Amino acid sequence: MFDNIDKTNISELGEFGLIDHLTQAVELTESSTVKGIGDDAAVLDFANKKTLISTDLLLEGIHFDLRYVPLKHLGYKAVQVNLSDIYAMNGMASQITFSIGLSSKFPLEAVEEIYEGALIACKKFNVDLIGGDTSASAQGLVISVTSIGYAEESEIAYRSGAKEGDLICVSGDLGGAYVGLQLLEREKQIYLENPNIQPDLEGKDYIIERQLKPEARKDVVQLLDALHVKPHAMIDVSDGLASEILHICKASNVGCKLYEDKIPIDPMTYETAREFGLDPTVCALSGGEDYELLFTVPQSDYDKIKGQLDISVIGYVTEAAAGCGMISKSGHVHEIKAQGWNAFNK
Repeated sequence: MFDNIDKTNISELGEFGLIDHLTQAVELTESSTVKGIGDDAAVLDFANKKTLISTDLLLEGIHFDLRYVPLKHLGYKAVQVNLSDIYAMNGMASQITFSIGLSSKFPLEAVEEIYEGALIACKKFNVDLIGGDTSASAQGLVISVTSIGYAEESEIAYRSGAKEGDLICVSGDLGGAYVGLQLLEREKQIYLENPNIQPDLEGKDYIIERQLKPEARKDVVQLLDALHVKPHAMIDVSDGLASEILHICKASNVGCKLYEDKIPIDPMTYETAREFGLDPTVCALSGGEDYELLFTVPQSDYDKIKGQLDISVIGYVTEAAAGCGMISKSGHVHEIKAQGWNAFNK
């Protein structure tokens, strides 16, 4: 990956020299950041708001494959998938810590690319990088991100807030990240068999980007606020629509009915899934990594959201005894089962 450039061995800098080098470009912009990098701990001040905190761990070979994931994209994605958890609480993200463990195969230039991607995400989502750690790793690349945010207590949306009769809504479209992953995996296998064959990804930019550079939906949280819509329950779609709606139903002690023909699937996702012999609906239900927001709202808010092109009403909340089902395009009811991605099945 870095064979054609001059490489700098990280041991030349040492741990603290590496931290100083990587963080020299960090700028603080959030008013809630009192003290960032440079002391034993960061200092934050959220006044009277509730603090939201979430942590994600990304492991080489489990969560990403460096044979087709560019390092800058990896740094970007590592940040935004973590910010997504804050937005899934109907909150605003304001700070992150970014920690990395790496083996001796990574030169300084590789680590710079990862951090560059992370800082691009910080700038886009207006969050401060306020700390982290670096360490040697004997097991490949490890990235750990902790995101911090805030919300008014009355505005926080838990998974447990769904009410019978609520409308079930989702932002954006689903299944694209999973189908993009299938395409990348296919091209990887072709390359491994014959390194002289160039990847054939032409015309598939959207689903490739859905996998390599997904976007957390801060804009949806802002939109709902502008529409004066307070979700009763909310979660981000990281493990597939089926898994996420079951999380909400279990936490809220309710059931649900989804309509297959209402699930938003991009035409490129649909067509490429068919090329792979996959059911596009199954990709949306079980694929994961879309990082859209799934939420419920009272029926009285329907008029506020019905004209929003980026929000789809895909079903409604029922009593728990009715179970969790999806009404297919042919009118049959199928039980919803969680078959999403599981890191421990790798």
